[in-house]
Amino acid sequence: MSVDAGAQPGSARSRMRVLAALRSTLSATDVAGMEQCATRLLAGLPRETVAENVVMVAYGGGKDSSYTLAFVRAVQLCLFERLGTTFRLRSVTNRHVGMPQAVMDNIDRAYTALGFTGDPDCEALLVDGRAVKPFARYEPLPPDVVRRNRLDLLMTGHRTFGESRPTFCNACNLSMVNSFGMAAAHAGGVDVIITGDSPEEQRAYSLWIRRLSHRFNPGARQDGGFRGFLEATDRISALYFADLYGPDAAAEIGERAVASDVPAEIRFFSIFDDTRYSSGEHWPLLTGLLGFEFDELAFSFTESDCGNPTLMAHLRGLKCEVVYGREYAEGLAEYVDFAESLMRMKEFPQHLIDVIRARYAGPDAAQRMREVAGAFASAAYDLTERQLVCMLQSPFTEKGRRLEAYLEAEHPDRAGQVDALHALLAGEGEPLDDAEAALADWLTGASGLELGRLRTLYLSEAVRFSRQGGPGILAAIVEGDPHKAEIRTRFSADGPETLEFITGR
Repeated sequence: MSVDAGAQPGSARSRMRVLAALRSTLSATDVAGMEQCATRLLAGLPRETVAENVVMVAYGGGKDSSYTLAFVRAVQLCLFERLGTTFRLRSVTNRHVGMPQAVMDNIDRAYTALGFTGDPDCEALLVDGRAVKPFARYEPLPPDVVRRNRLDLLMTGHRTFGESRPTFCNACNLSMVNSFGMAAAHAGGVDVIITGDSPEEQRAYSLWIRRLSHRFNPGARQDGGFRGFLEATDRISALYFADLYGPDAAAEIGERAVASDVPAEIRFFSIFDDTRYSSGEHWPLLTGLLGFEFDELAFSFTESDCGNPTLMAHLRGLKCEVVYGREYAEGLAEYVDFAESLMRMKEFPQHLIDVIRARYAGPDAAQRMREVAGAFASAAYDLTERQLVCMLQSPFTEKGRRLEAYLEAEHPDRAGQVDALHALLAGEGEPLDDAEAALADWLTGASGLELGRLRTLYLSEAVRFSRQGGPGILAAIVEGDPHKAEIRTRFSADGPETLEFITGR
């Protein structure tokens, strides 16, 4: 394998300072792993000249991906130290509405600490929907991305009674895979994608995607490699959003497509055997060198780059209050217990679990976190508590089967208009007369959705989840998701204890 002339001297000095800082912060085991990984990666680079290779790493801005980025940067600099040249490193962040500014701040501090700025062999990118752009700390999220995220949340939430994982994560996960395709094809493409998953985990996830694609589209061609994986995910995306918005919703399906026009020969490279991911072992690197901060919203239960789990807990509290007739704080406590089990499954350090516990403990904690979650729902998604409660009750699906009960419970002054609301929701087209227009405006205020979307929900089935899954695409996606459990709860204030299936992060 050939080497090039190397970087300019000033860049070389900067690189060696960063490498020295990483070596002094990493454990001896991880430094040895870094050296081992550099040797393995060098042997696996497909292009003969080292500097021609582009290596991509996904960087969500959380604690684990921050460590991954730092480790891969160390490998890049280790090769530079050995050879006087190295591969180009492309770091990619997929954005969504649930990412608070604190996540962008953590990313920016990490890039500064790792010497990305000004290094010709480093590239930091943002993927905002269909757009790929250079990373910028205060880059506003495009309005079309905000609109899609909000609409996907509401349409899925109304179909699933606000169940956490499908409501907040299904569309987001498909968007994340799309970002891999967008970034891997950008500006000439990449040669290698680095992951922290083991080869066995990669194969299992790829197999799950392909089986899911085949289950709902058995005649589709199943190509191999990364491109085939993206194509299979795109088929799932098309099925999912057709289920959500209707089979004729070509615009909605198209703008949520998963990009698959990537180089056919892209390789995957795992660092799983070279380093451990336990954040407790990397604390000095994360909070010291990288300046990582565990913000109240950005650090939410099992996530350290997303505020949506705070809303998941909020919805559980609201469900206990408005559906089960119990206290909001009881629902919040149920979610905290459930999320703690997920944190332990993911080997979170005890002191981070203690941080979450303390946040939700004490006589005023439930009300304070209710206000925090409500403010985030308003700022990020432009959603009110009234609209979240509406989503939890799913009053419009199945031809308004629960509409009358919803009106009686939440809007008794409108209960006498149930027949007029059914007629409006079952109707087609425009124009509306004045009375219908007034009702449509009220429905939008109550739900957050325009009449056309509510009419789609009116003709859609509601989906309830169980450990056994279900027949449709929404239920099938949850089948393979480990972030779920049966919890002990009560369906009324004085009812017996029973089990309920819930999901979350």
